[in-house]
Amino acid sequence: MIYLLEDDESIRKLVMYALGTQGFETEGFDTAPLFWEAMSRKKPELVILDIMLPGEDGLSVLVKIRRTDQKLPVIMLTAKSTEYDRVEGLDAGADDYISKPFGIMELTARVKALLRRSKQTAPAGQNFGPVKIVTESREVYVNEEPVKLTLKEYELLSLLTANSDIVLTREQLLERVWGIGTEPENRTLDVHIRTLRAKLGPAGSCIQTVRGIGYKFNGKPK
Repeated sequence: MIYLLEDDESIRKLVMYALGTQGFETEGFDTAPLFWEAMSRKKPELVILDIMLPGEDGLSVLVKIRRTDQKLPVIMLTAKSTEYDRVEGLDAGADDYISKPFGIMELTARVKALLRRSKQTAPAGQNFGPVKIVTESREVYVNEEPVKLTLKEYELLSLLTANSDIVLTREQLLERVWGIGTEPENRTLDVHIRTLRAKLGPAGSCIQTVRGIGYKFNGKPK
């Protein structure tokens, strides 16, 4: 079952028809309350969310989904097409992003690909102790359990693991992840290290602080 939250009736009917011709059972909703009511009854295999909705918007819906379910595949469907909007959706936990206007063949292909990927277990990747990184799909696993990271968290972890047991200075991390040479007043690096450690759970201690210098990744949790 695929759930589609889209307030434009013509688009909603078109997408449901197209997916139906490919053998997918689809249920459509034009408002968030109707969507949540259906979610309380039955969990779908995949969700397609429009960002611009009356009342509760798609990003808010996505954030709520990710609070309780990190594995449910979600595709964002929106008229917004700027890089900032795409990154915002992906950072919030979307698995894919399709901008309007879109081709029906592209949409169905993305749905099929995402469903295939979500059903795979123990994907091939590079191991760094308990942490596995699949670079092709930007996926991270800890002890084979998926971990949802924001774009910057993923880039930070990738840089640290690629230089395992090598101390990277704060300046190096800021330059290569954020493209800046000095740290903003809100201590961006420290905040991201803290949230990254929390999301990695038992593997969070692999990210070690080297006082006065920076950070390094050690594949053996403390």
